[in-house]
Amino acid sequence: MTDTLKAELLAVALEAADRAGTLLRDGRPADLGVAATKTSPIDVVTEMDIAAEKLITGILAERRPHDGILGEEGASVEGTSGVRWVVDPVDGTVNYLYGLPSWAVSVAAEIDGEAVVGVVAAPERGETYRAVRGEGAFLEERRLSVRPAPALDQALIGTGFGYLQTRRAAQAEVLRSVLPQVRDIRRGGSAAIDLCDVACGRLDGYYERGLNPWDFAAGALIAREAGALTGGRPGQRESGELTVAAPPGLFEPLQERLEALGAWRD
Repeated sequence: MTDTLKAELLAVALEAADRAGTLLRDGRPADLGVAATKTSPIDVVTEMDIAAEKLITGILAERRPHDGILGEEGASVEGTSGVRWVVDPVDGTVNYLYGLPSWAVSVAAEIDGEAVVGVVAAPERGETYRAVRGEGAFLEERRLSVRPAPALDQALIGTGFGYLQTRRAAQAEVLRSVLPQVRDIRRGGSAAIDLCDVACGRLDGYYERGLNPWDFAAGALIAREAGALTGGRPGQRESGELTVAAPPGLFEPLQERLEALGAWRD
C-alpha cells in the first residue's frame, strides 16, 4: 500500500465518519423510534442508522467508485479495486435510541481482507480515533498507547452482550465466572468505542462474542496500532465466535480463561 493510497483512504474515512457523526448528532429527531428489528425484537434499527449509512455509502461511491462496501444496514458492493469498506453507521444503536452518549460511527478500509485504515468517530464524546496500519493510532493529535498489562485480577475489562436470548444466557454464565477474577467489568454498549478505550488506556482489556465485521474492523485496528493484541480463540483472528483485545501479558491469560469457559459458544 503506497503512502498516497494510505493518505487517500484515511481522508475518505475521516470525511465519511465526520459527516455521518454530525448528521446523527445534530439531526436526531426528538421522537426517534424503531424503524425495524434484525436478529430479535430488541435488536433495533432506527431511521437515522439507515440515513447515516446512505450518507456514508454515497461519499464512498463518489470518492472511490471502484471499491467494495460492506455495511451493517445492508450496503453491499463487490468492487473491483481490491479495497473494501466495512461500515457501521451507528455502533451502539440502543444507546443512540435512548439518548445515551456511547455510540459511534465506524469506518474501515480493507485490502485483501486486512484492515489498513480505521476511523471511529464518537460525536457525543467529541472524539475521533484513527489508525493506519503500521503508523500508530491517534485520538485527534495524541498518539495512543495501551496501559501496561496488569495481572488479570487487577484488570478492568469491557464486554458486551448479544440480542438473542440463548446467547445472553450463555454470556451471563461466562460473566459470572469472569467477574470474580478481575478488577471489574464495564459494559458500554459500543464495541467500537470499547476497542478504542483499550487503545487509549481507559480499559485494560475487552472481549465479546457475536460481533460482526463492521463492529470491530476499525476498532480492532486502532487497538492493535496502540499496542494491543487482538484475536478470537487461541490461534485465530477476531470473529463472530469471539473477539478479545488487551496488551501483551494480559491478552494471553484473558484469552486462555475465556477459552476454558467456552466464551465462544452459546
